[in-house]
Amino acid sequence: MHGLRHPEARQLATTVDRWWPEIAAFIDTGHSNARSEGINRVIKLVARTAFGFRNADNQRLRARCVTTRRTRGHLRTAQL
Repeated sequence: MHGLRHPEARQLATTVDRWWPEIAAFIDTGHSNARSEGINRVIKLVARTAFGFRNADNQRLRARCVTTRRTRGHLRTAQL
């Protein structure tokens, strides 16, 4: 346990221990919620940049447009 003297290593061990059931589920199934988490992150980013706009419909439309596959052209469809 020599490496656990460092706070970064201790924090990593704590995080892995806390998330171990989710990590094990991914190892067993190969599935995760990464795609939905990524889309939620983009929606929150768009919402922050649009903060103060008065038209909520336009803000929703903008969030929807940003999260479409065509808009995220840098990603291959097979990865999604």
